[in-house]
Amino acid sequence: MEPTQLRLTIPDSVDLTILMGPADCLLRHIEQAFDAIITVRGNQVSVSGSAMEANGVTQVFSHLIRQVLDGDVPTTMDVDVLIEQVKSGSTPPTSLSDDILLTYRGRAIRPKTVGQKAYIDSIRTNTITFGVGPAGTGKTYLAMAMAVAALKRREVGRIVLARPVVEAGESLGFLPGTLEEKLDPYVRPLYDALFDMTDMEKANSLIEQGVIEIAPLAFMRGRTFNDSFVILDEAQNTTPEQMKMFLTRLGFSSRFVVTGDLSQRDVLGKNGLESARDVLSGIKDIDFVELTRADIVRHSLVARIVDAYEEADGAMRRF
Repeated sequence: MEPTQLRLTIPDSVDLTILMGPADCLLRHIEQAFDAIITVRGNQVSVSGSAMEANGVTQVFSHLIRQVLDGDVPTTMDVDVLIEQVKSGSTPPTSLSDDILLTYRGRAIRPKTVGQKAYIDSIRTNTITFGVGPAGTGKTYLAMAMAVAALKRREVGRIVLARPVVEAGESLGFLPGTLEEKLDPYVRPLYDALFDMTDMEKANSLIEQGVIEIAPLAFMRGRTFNDSFVILDEAQNTTPEQMKMFLTRLGFSSRFVVTGDLSQRDVLGKNGLESARDVLSGIKDIDFVELTRADIVRHSLVARIVDAYEEADGAMRRF
């Protein structure tokens, strides 16, 4: 069978050094992922191979071109995500131009998958959004980006980041250090996401001023959050009672985002995330967004790890 021959013209406004990557590293990445011959001459990309492989290569290049036109600088991780989406039949969003914000390093944060775009749109349009999905789908990171963007636009006066404290065999009272030092490991992922978007010195200053608050879920009881963007992370480790307590903290001009991964539970019995989905589904201004394997934007190996564990769990349930 004759190989399929496809040709793609790169717009003159696209910087080829950005599109192909330093020393053509992005081009090499694509070549390794597809069984096709790729030839680049000037602004022409020629692809020869089976119809499926050739179409896959052109889809990846088309989306990379769109990213560059939107002002982004693609990385090998971006290419990995695109390749994974194209091969799995999950088409990336047609437009990535709606930036959430720029990090202090100048990098644009945008949704990279259809599911992530739906998640961002839900946060924009609903008072309470639940983001449920496996590790690597950007649940917490994108929620944090939306919170920082809302703070910068003065849509809210503060950001509150909460996590349940689930002890793994050791009581907090017996761990060394002050209360803040004991709690630090539980909220550290929230700090990591925050510091990726805002200069560490500026972020620490906002924390000291109380504009950004990072605290365990237990500290939320009895409070009401007005004019706030509140994120509850790792909600699969809440009890139904804790979830009800948290959601009823909602005040005026505030927005809540609840994130969780039901495959990584550390509590026994029905958790707060499951109970909320059962009780609150269908209520106006509350939305549940289900992110899937197709929305994983970490190293491509993460998606295969998720698949392997899901397959193993399915096998155990059959016995």
